[in-house]
Amino acid sequence: MVDDSDSTALRTLGADSKSGILLFGITPPRVSIPTERIREITAATLARLATVDVDGLALYDIDDESDRNPEERPFPYLPTLDPAAYHADYLGEWKRPTVIYRCVGKYSEAQIRAWLQEADAERVLSVFVGASSKSKAVQTLLPQAHALRREYCPSLQLGGVAIAERPDEHLRLIAKQEAGCGYFISQVIYNVDAAKNMVSDYYYTCRDRQLAPNPVLFTLSVCGSVKTLAFLKWLGVDVPRWLENSLCHAEDTLAESYEHCLANARDLIAFCRKLDMPFGFLVESVSIRKVEIEASVALARELSGLLGRAAK
Repeated sequence: MVDDSDSTALRTLGADSKSGILLFGITPPRVSIPTERIREITAATLARLATVDVDGLALYDIDDESDRNPEERPFPYLPTLDPAAYHADYLGEWKRPTVIYRCVGKYSEAQIRAWLQEADAERVLSVFVGASSKSKAVQTLLPQAHALRREYCPSLQLGGVAIAERPDEHLRLIAKQEAGCGYFISQVIYNVDAAKNMVSDYYYTCRDRQLAPNPVLFTLSVCGSVKTLAFLKWLGVDVPRWLENSLCHAEDTLAESYEHCLANARDLIAFCRKLDMPFGFLVESVSIRKVEIEASVALARELSGLLGRAAK
């Protein structure tokens, strides 16, 4: 099991993030899976993570986003365990920090308040996610969730979502920063120019406003099949047409996407270090195929080396 010698790295995310933060993201098991099988899946996950020097784990909160995209979902939506409950009930052996996503619209104010009052800010961070579309019916709006956090758990280090391709995203980041977000985690990045544009705009706008920029963590996800590519696009990931062509016609789609993710990581590391911009990476697999999960772990291991960490 990975020790907790670096467990403060995320709790003080802004302090040392110019050297690069590294997270690994997972989705909790489906609610339909038996308890014993959940324990087996968790043990396998922890065994994989023991081979990588990551600063922390990210647990996603999955919501039905059919309101955002009416096209058929390439992989069916299947409800998963609440990430906070999964963390509490199954991840006791994980000693490093965990970023728990909260799709706040799924929960009532009372539910969010109860979780905030119980959250251990020494072990847990969070990212609050708003509604997937303006038409979606929600129980709690994002500004309301931010207000609840300020009132009931101000020590909880809070992050926000960054969507690099969205116009004026840097202004949204600054607004979230003013609302209490101390770091940002991007949507999956396949268009590196969009990511660099967002970071550059954010960095220089912060400088003009005499604000210290908060760390931006770039999410990287391997793509092992045409179906996974279709799912990434369904999720709203901008895949440049030339790259889509390369992935669709590659003899080995997984190897092609892996090398592209690695090239993007090198580019973003150099770019952020030249700017003196705090940054990091979150590595995930949007597929549950074992080969893609193992490739994502390998990618995290290579990123650890690129960030100057000792090999496991």
